[in-house]
Parts: sequence; C-alpha cells; structure tokens
Amino acid sequence: MMTRLLRSATVAAALTVAFGTVGAGAQDQIVLRSADTHPDGYPTVEAVKYMGELLADWTSGRITVEVYPNRQLGEERDTIEQVMIGALEMNRVNMAPLNNIVPETVVPGLPYIFTSVDQMRRVMDGEIGLEIMRAMEAQGIVGLAYYDAGARSFYNTVRPITSAEDLEGLRIRVMNSDMFVATMEALGANATPMEFGQVYDALRTGVIDGAENNFPSYETTRHFEVAGFYTLDEHSLTPEILMISKQVWDGINEDDQILIRKAAALSVPYMRELWDAQEAASREAVIAAGAEIVDDIDKQPFIDAMAPVYEQFVTTPELQDLVERIRAVK
Repeated sequence: MMTRLLRSATVAAALTVAFGTVGAGAQDQIVLRSADTHPDGYPTVEAVKYMGELLADWTSGRITVEVYPNRQLGEERDTIEQVMIGALEMNRVNMAPLNNIVPETVVPGLPYIFTSVDQMRRVMDGEIGLEIMRAMEAQGIVGLAYYDAGARSFYNTVRPITSAEDLEGLRIRVMNSDMFVATMEALGANATPMEFGQVYDALRTGVIDGAENNFPSYETTRHFEVAGFYTLDEHSLTPEILMISKQVWDGINEDDQILIRKAAALSVPYMRELWDAQEAASREAVIAAGAEIVDDIDKQPFIDAMAPVYEQFVTTPELQDLVERIRAVK
C-alpha cells in the first residue's frame, strides 16, 4: 500500500496534468479548522488530516487544515451552528442533527433504507448524494464529502435483543433527532435523546438501559464495558458528511475551491479503507472483552415496524421520490 506521501505526489502530478500548476494564481493563505466529535485516530479524523496533508503538499503549505477531534469545539449540534454562521470553517458530523435543518437529509437516515454498505456508497457517491448536498447550501453549508458511519445497531445492559419485542420498555439513548426518537418508539422502546459524550456515565449509572451505534463507536468509547449485549440489527447506515461554511467557501477563489474538493474526494477512499479495518478490529476487540454479539436475527419484523416512521417523515412528493430512487439502486 502506498504511503500518504506517495499518494499525495501521485495525485498532485495528476492534477498538474489536468489543471496546470496546482494552485496557480492563488496566493492567499488559508487555514481551515475542522471539528469532529470522534477521538484522535478515528477514521473520520484521520481522513480529514489526510485531506489536509494533500492540500499542504499541493500548495507548499499555503492551504492547511487543523483538525480538532474529541469534541474540542463542541458537540455536533453546536459545531453545525458555528459552520452556518461562518464562525467555524469545517465540520464532520452525522447527518441526523441536520434533519431539522435540511429535510433532504432525512432520507439517508431512514431506518433500513439501505440494504448494504455497497448500496449506500453507490447512492451517496452519485447524483442523489450531490442533490442532498446542494439542498444544504441554502442553510449556509457546502457539502464536501460523505464518510461511512457504519451500521448502527442496538446495545444494552439488560438482555440480548433477539426480536423486536425485546426492545419493549428499554430506555435507549438516541441522537437529537426526531426520526431516531420515532424509530425507537415504533419498536416499543423509550427514546432518550442525549449528547454522545454523556452516554457512558448514563449507561453505568442506569439512567439509560442502552444505546445504538456502530462497532468502532461502541469499542472506542468503551461502552462495551457497561453494556455487554450488542445486537447486529443494522437499522441505520446513515452516512456522515464533511462540510465547509458557505460564508467561508464564497470567500475562496475558484482554483482553491477545486483543490479543496479534490482533496475531500480523495479522503473518502482513504477513510473507507481505515473504516473497514477499524470495524473488523473493533468487533474482535469487544468480543475478546466479553461482549455478547447477537447477529442471527430476523430483521423483517423490525423493518415492518418502521411503516409509521416513513409515514411521519417522508411527507412530500420530493422526499418520496428520493426514497424510491434509493430503493431502485441495487
């Protein structure tokens, strides 16, 4: 596998052929601060660092990216607001906190809308993904890239979840998203919106019975220490998005915009390579630590229970069309 430096050099050469001298005619120093709630070393954090390395290499350090992981600049809801008003240049967030801001972001987050990781990647890398990004611009957000967030599944402190009925009455932490709340309610669970950084203590003290997330988040936060039952129902394959403030973007010249978009696009396969490796390693780690993994379940009853969620959130012809177009991607 090529090193980061070799990758940078290869891409820089290709860009020189396609666009002439990289960064030619652009002289302004640009520093892009990028927030992330995940810890240092997490695939999304490393992907944005890689993007920054590409830009610094192509422009001899004129464009740089400073990554602030581990909620240093606030929770996702806070950093989204900072990006919208131009107080923060870049941000990596899950799409769920955008649901009340950009209606189109609801659709990729619908429970069981994607049948596989491959299908999700084809959808978000194509015209549908671009269409959703364009819808964000009216709210002061320019989308740069979609990153994987893995398959979100349930984990809890009480019992293995082997059927939809096993969720009845459990207090399950969800993101601050009306759709995630509705999803839990449709399964009979008691949804408890809570910031991500509060979940470990809430599980440990019994404030909540469980949560839902992917294997890397379950492992890196050490939630497996206090919630040892993990059920691989994969109810959400919602992607994450790397964004830049439109106020900031509009002040960047076209040549530099091209470079930033190219670097963001190249960070995606790099992130996915890291993600796939991290997901496998995290699964092995939590099993070795004693977590019980339930991966042989009938998903159809879970899917059937989602009908009222789709009725509640897919409320316009435009959103209904998005759902049908996603389902048509095989």
